[in-house]
Amino acid sequence: MQVTKKRVVLFGAGASNLIAAYFLADYFNIIIFEKEKSIGRKFLIAGKGGLNLTNNLPINKFLKNYTPKYFLDDAVKSFNANALRQWLLNLNIPTFIGSSGKIFPKKEINPALVLNTIKKNLLKMNVKIITKCEFLKFTDNHKPIINCKGKKIIPKADYFIFGLGGASWPQTGSNGAWKVAFEKIGIKTANFQASNCGININWSSHIKKYHVGKPLKNIKISFGRKNFLGEAVITNYGLEGGLIYKLIPYIRKSFDKNKKTVIKLDFKPYNEKFQLIKKISPSKYTSKDYMKILNINKLHLSLIKEYSTKEEYLDKKTFIEKLKGLLLKVESLRPLEEAISTIGGIETTELNPDFSLKKNPAIFTIGEMVNWDAPTGGFLLQACFSMGFYAAQSIIKQNIIR
Repeated sequence: MQVTKKRVVLFGAGASNLIAAYFLADYFNIIIFEKEKSIGRKFLIAGKGGLNLTNNLPINKFLKNYTPKYFLDDAVKSFNANALRQWLLNLNIPTFIGSSGKIFPKKEINPALVLNTIKKNLLKMNVKIITKCEFLKFTDNHKPIINCKGKKIIPKADYFIFGLGGASWPQTGSNGAWKVAFEKIGIKTANFQASNCGININWSSHIKKYHVGKPLKNIKISFGRKNFLGEAVITNYGLEGGLIYKLIPYIRKSFDKNKKTVIKLDFKPYNEKFQLIKKISPSKYTSKDYMKILNINKLHLSLIKEYSTKEEYLDKKTFIEKLKGLLLKVESLRPLEEAISTIGGIETTELNPDFSLKKNPAIFTIGEMVNWDAPTGGFLLQACFSMGFYAAQSIIKQNIIR
């Protein structure tokens, strides 16, 4: 099997483009232009708390984590978690499955080593990586113009792959400024909004003084008909954590409709109200016994006090109602620059199934610059890798000589 030796130029050196370049390199001349002075900056920041590469969920459950529905199914199926792990293993990057099903590099392998290993392999495959070269705009006939170290250049290529990121963590260079250039050539985009971020709640000075940084473990948070179990952390602005991230798409839609947004916290999700009421009902017990009898802590008490009158707090039945369903008003989402990821960017309706533009199939857009969403837990990086692989395979197939 042979393919014609054409050129593919990629803009951005994040996860999507790095893997696309890897699979294209055997068949094409490859150049990656990166506007920062080094590659994969967001990849490194994402791995600070542990580089969660993917997840061990069965594929049918795995795909349910993505919206819009079905958009990423073919890509993720073609290069799933097992394929990603095998690719990394081939690069001498073994992985392991954590207790929650999340998949990480072996503990002695940090994100910088993963990135450097990928880079070294690309260089061995004669992939050119040129930094400090920023995409600016398109010419009238849709050719990209870049500013490369102070000089404007129009790179020549048979295919262009854009992996310019969304608008989260702008300190990494991912600021979404490219969106205007695509709009000018008639590509529909959506405004960027925060995803996988914290929420703002107006805590009292008492909560801020005594409870910031404390976890709320084994709780259930509900919003409308959506219920999620897990853990959240009290911050000086509100709540943060994986449990909160799962609610963000629904909270965001509520704000889009200008609705009052209230979440409900259940501090004892494994107990029914009647069970708790029965425990605390004997007359010998008072509010001073809540912690011991109900097995709760000072943080639980403080939060319930925060949203109760004295009478409500002292009344056992009402206290249990609050323990099982404390209502908190969400003021807003945290800003874009704090979000782990964003939605917005290139509308999925503008793309062919292989992520090329319907209006110009020689241009591909992949990764977070496309308007899809997923929670944390390995789903974000997996999708980025899968999109890069899928786009690369499409280009290879188009150029096979039979």
